[in-house]
Amino acid sequence: MRDERIPVWAKIFIGSIIALVTILMLFLVADKEREEVSEFATITVNEETEVESKAEVEVEVEVEVKGAPSPANPDIKVEYASKDWAVHGGDYYNRRYSTLNQITSENVGDLKPTWVSSLGSGAEDKYSGEATPIVVDGIMYIATGANDVFAIDAKTGEQIWAYTPEIPQEMDTVCCGWTTRGVAVGDGKVYVGLLDARLVALDQKTGEELWETKVAEWEEGYTITSAPLYYNGKVYTGVAGGEYGIRGRVMAYESDLGYEVWRFYTIPGPGDIYGNTWPSDNDAWLTGGGPVWNTPAVDPELGYIYFATGNTAPDLDGSNREGDNLYANSVVAVNAENGDYVWHFQEVHHDIWDMDPANPVVLFNVEKDGEMRKGLGQAGKTGWIYFLDRTDGTPLVGIEEKPVPQLAEQKTAATQPFPIGDAFVPQGVTQADVERDLDGTFDGTIGDIFTPFWEEMITLKPGPSGGANWPPSAYNPDTELFYVLGNDTYSAFARQEEEEFEEGALYIGSILQRIANTPRRGTVTAIDVKTNKIAWQQNWDNTAYSGVLTTAGNLVFIGHNDGRLIAFDAKTGDQLWEYMMDAGANAPSVTYEIDGEQYISIYAAGNALAGSKHGDKVYTFKLGGTLPEGQVIDASAKNNTNESTTDEATEGETVSSVDAGLALYTNSCIACHGNQGANGHNGPNLQDSKFAESRENVIDRITNGGATMPSFKDSLTPEEIEAIADYIETVISPLGG
Repeated sequence: MRDERIPVWAKIFIGSIIALVTILMLFLVADKEREEVSEFATITVNEETEVESKAEVEVEVEVEVKGAPSPANPDIKVEYASKDWAVHGGDYYNRRYSTLNQITSENVGDLKPTWVSSLGSGAEDKYSGEATPIVVDGIMYIATGANDVFAIDAKTGEQIWAYTPEIPQEMDTVCCGWTTRGVAVGDGKVYVGLLDARLVALDQKTGEELWETKVAEWEEGYTITSAPLYYNGKVYTGVAGGEYGIRGRVMAYESDLGYEVWRFYTIPGPGDIYGNTWPSDNDAWLTGGGPVWNTPAVDPELGYIYFATGNTAPDLDGSNREGDNLYANSVVAVNAENGDYVWHFQEVHHDIWDMDPANPVVLFNVEKDGEMRKGLGQAGKTGWIYFLDRTDGTPLVGIEEKPVPQLAEQKTAATQPFPIGDAFVPQGVTQADVERDLDGTFDGTIGDIFTPFWEEMITLKPGPSGGANWPPSAYNPDTELFYVLGNDTYSAFARQEEEEFEEGALYIGSILQRIANTPRRGTVTAIDVKTNKIAWQQNWDNTAYSGVLTTAGNLVFIGHNDGRLIAFDAKTGDQLWEYMMDAGANAPSVTYEIDGEQYISIYAAGNALAGSKHGDKVYTFKLGGTLPEGQVIDASAKNNTNESTTDEATEGETVSSVDAGLALYTNSCIACHGNQGANGHNGPNLQDSKFAESRENVIDRITNGGATMPSFKDSLTPEEIEAIADYIETVISPLGG
C-alpha cells in the first residue's frame, strides 16, 4: 500500500501560506473597521470662535465603533422610591421623590414621633451629620460624621449591628469638617467611603467587614465624603480634596471583591481630550483639583453615569493655569461600564471663586415643546440651575455665553455661561446691601458674580458656600418642579503671595474670608424645569443646609439649622408643619413604608459649617405617633474603639495650654475659621481680626456664641475654652506681626 502521508517540508510550506493569508485578512478587517469608525465620528466645533481671548477652540469628539458592546441596560428599570429608600438619591435618577401618599398636605399636622434613637457617635464638635438613611426591607443603614455605620430596625429604632472603623485622628487634610453623606446597599453588602480615602464593604446582615480597598492616600489630600453608588455589580465613588491640590477622579469597583474596574480622571492630562484647556508649559494639571463631592446619578437605558466636578486648584488663583481648566466645575457623563468620556458641560470656566458644583445631579423625564425629553438638572454655587439634555449635554433650557469682566493677572475666561431664567439667590453686592448688612465703617470694593480680584480685597456673593452647596435637591413629577436650597452670604477675596504646592498641604492660592457680623440668609426655592423660572420661594434668616425630600402627598420636607424638620406644600410653598429636634437638622430626610404605615426619618446631628447644635439622634415620625416626650432608644455602638478626639497627656507628661488649644481648635474651629485662622469656609479670618486680639473677647464668643457662631459652653469645658483662647491669642492673632 502506498504511503500517503504529507512530507514535513510540505506541512511547513502550507502552514506559512495559511499564516500569511490570515495576516492579510486581519489587515483588511482592520482597514474596514477604521473606515467604519470614520463614518461614525462626529466633530463639533464651538461656534463662539469670534471671542478673541478664548484660549482654545473647544472640540468635542464622539466616536461610535460598530459592534462595540453597548453600556445600556434597558432591563434595569428606574422606579421612584416607594416602600424602601434603597438608593442615596431615592432612585438611580437622584430625584428624592417618593410615591408614598399616606402622609399628605391635608393630614401632615398629625405627624408625630414614633421613635428616636441615639447612636452615641458623631456628636463631638468636629463632626457633621449629613448622611441620608438607606432603608431596605425594614432595616435602616446610617453613617455618622465619625464614619461609624449602624443597622437599626426601621420600625422600632433598635440597633441590629454597628461598625466602627479606625480613622486616623491625626488627619489634617479634611477641608470642611469630618463627615460622610451615607452608604450604599446592594448585592448583600453595605458600602461606605471612609474619610481617610478607603472604600469598605460590610455584610448587610451582620456588619462584618468583607473587603477594604484603599482608594487614595489621605496624606496627599484625598478624602471621601460622598455616599457611594451601587449599580449593576459595581460600586462607584469619587474623591474630595480640591483644597489640597489633588487630581480628581471617579472610580468603579467590582462589588464582590473590591478591585478597581476603571478610573476616570476629572482633570485630563497632556494628550487627553481637553488636555489643551490646561497650560502646556507647566504641570498645573497634576494638582488641578476637580474633586467629586456628590453621588452619581444613572440612566440605565443610556448606560451613562452623571456627576458634578468641583473646583480647580489652587482654588482662587488662576494665574498659573491659563485656559478653561476642564473638567473642573462641570457636569460630566461617562460610560457606566468602562468609564469612557461621553460629554461634559462646564458651569464656570477657569474658576477663581471656588464656585464648584457640589450638588448632586438630578435626572428627570419631562414633556417640553410637545416632545418627551431626557432632562438633567444641576444646582450650582453660582445660584443657577443648569438644565441639560442628558443624552448629549446640550441645554434643555437656554444657556448663553456672555462676556464677563477681565483681569489679565488671573487669566480670566472671556465668557461665562448664563442660564436663561431665574437665579435662586442674589448674585452680587449692591450699595443697598452695604447700607443694610455691612458694618457702617465698610469702605471696601464690592462686585457682582464673576468679578475678578487680585491684591485689592473685593466683597462678592454668592461665595464658596453657594448658591447651592452639597445639600441635595429634588424633583417632583406631579408638580414638575425642581426644589433647591440656597445660601446667601458675603465673602471677600484677595490674592496673596504666590503659593507653592506642597503635597498634603492646603493649596488655596488667595485669601478668602467671610465678612464678620454680616447675616447669613437662605432660600428654599421651587423652579419650573421647563422654563427655569421660580414658582415659589421661602426666604430664611439662616442658611438652608440640609437637603430636600418630596412626596406624592404634595409635600416637601426640609431641615433647618435650628433643629426643626419642616413640611411645605409642594405646589404653593406654604409651611404646613414643623417639629423641633435637639440638634441641627442638617441632613436630608427620607420616607418609607412598613406594615402599611408611612414613616419619615431624619438624622439630626448638627453641622460644623452651619454653626448648628451637635447631636447623635435619628428621629422617625408617622401619623398619630405616640412616643412619650423625652423617650430615646439607645442604639449606640457596642465596643466602640474610636480613639479620643483630643490628645491626652500620658502619665508624668505635661501638655501646654497652647498645644491643647491647637488640638481643640482643630476639632472645633478649623472647618469654619481654617488652618491657622485663615481661609475657612464660614468664619472670619482670625489672623487680621481686631476682635480676636482680645483674649476676653475670644472666651466670651466661644462660650456664648454670637453673630452666626454657635455657643460651645455645652460641649467644651471652661478649661478647654481657655486653651483655645490661648492658642488663638499666642499663635494665630499676632501671626506675621
